[in-house]
Amino acid sequence: MTVLSDIYYVCWREMKRFWQHKPRILVVVFQPLVWLVLMGNMMSGLTSNPFASRMLGVERYIDFMTPGVMIMTALFGGIFSGVSLLWDRRIGFLSKMLVAPVSRVAIPVGKMLATAMQGAIQVAVIALVALFLGVKFKTGLGGFLCLLFIAALFCFAMAGVSLSVAIWVKTIEGLHPILNFFTMPMVFSSNAIFPEAAMPSWLRVVSAWNPLSYAVTAMRALIVEGWAWGKILSGLMVTLLFAFAMVLVATCQFKRSLG
Repeated sequence: MTVLSDIYYVCWREMKRFWQHKPRILVVVFQPLVWLVLMGNMMSGLTSNPFASRMLGVERYIDFMTPGVMIMTALFGGIFSGVSLLWDRRIGFLSKMLVAPVSRVAIPVGKMLATAMQGAIQVAVIALVALFLGVKFKTGLGGFLCLLFIAALFCFAMAGVSLSVAIWVKTIEGLHPILNFFTMPMVFSSNAIFPEAAMPSWLRVVSAWNPLSYAVTAMRALIVEGWAWGKILSGLMVTLLFAFAMVLVATCQFKRSLG
């Protein structure tokens, strides 16, 4: 119970910082909207081709792209979570937490949980805009909540990746290039933007090992296909395993960095 209480307070502190920073809230809300409006409509001509429409499995490209924008939002929202740890180290707040009676596990896990909550807020905003643009959620409110959970869980896992790298790099200047190098191949080797049927065979193999592909496939099924349990459960299980693995890695890295 002490560990859970410590996680709560670390998470609460991160969320309080988030709500107090108004420009950050505006960016968090409007950046994914730009992606959805621009990217969802930029490729709208693809579905005018019957072959491309069959490959995508939708009548409108924005239906295919909406879960892709959601998962990219979760990815980019989570991957920069490590900056908060490095900033706490730079201003001395991390040292204060370490001398306080706070569980060492609670520090990375609390930050990961706060990042997941922020990612869920972004995904919820995207869903509302998508509904306004005519995207239909085949699974209704229950499917939306399941989709939100998968996105938040993936964001949680990516926050663990970011924190693990931040603990190793130890500087904000060194963190950004590594994360940028890591995230873009992860996006373009998945089916977030283009279907796997359009990929060369070697890239399909890479996509099959990419946890982002499983998450976005489950989310796309919830929006476009309905309760396709095979895709939903496989996506949920892979994302859960990914999140669990990153909790272990991030906490072990953090404890090891303290000696």
